[in-house]
Amino acid sequence: MRVPRGLWLLAGLFLTSGTLHFVAPRRFEAIVPQALPAKRALVYASGAAELACAAGLAHPRSRGAAGLASAALLAAVLPANVQMAVDVCRRRSTAAKVAAVVRLPLQLPLMRIGWQAWRASRDGTRRCPSSAQARRARTKVSSATP
Repeated sequence: MRVPRGLWLLAGLFLTSGTLHFVAPRRFEAIVPQALPAKRALVYASGAAELACAAGLAHPRSRGAAGLASAALLAAVLPANVQMAVDVCRRRSTAAKVAAVVRLPLQLPLMRIGWQAWRASRDGTRRCPSSAQARRARTKVSSATP
């Protein structure tokens, strides 16, 4: 499977962010949209999902599913990031406003990396053969030996 450009960046970002969800959950609770209940539980759940995506992206066999899950997760947390940008623009410094607003469109290329990882896993160039291919290879080897 071809490794999409930026895959390790995405895995590293998920590893860092997922860890921070558990180390400093209050920081993330502040950006959970107000309409959603159980903010701490949602922060922990999204942190666990980010860590799972990071681990899945690191392993070739799970990379495709993790890529699709990563793209979906980034789409799911987009409302929280929009909420953060809105809140920051109301109260913070110009530098914080710029950082919060610039961060939003950066999610799109990250979603694309996840999508590309999923697509690469489906293009037929997998490293591990299917069980039928493995059986055929064993049959050829055993019939070729005297």
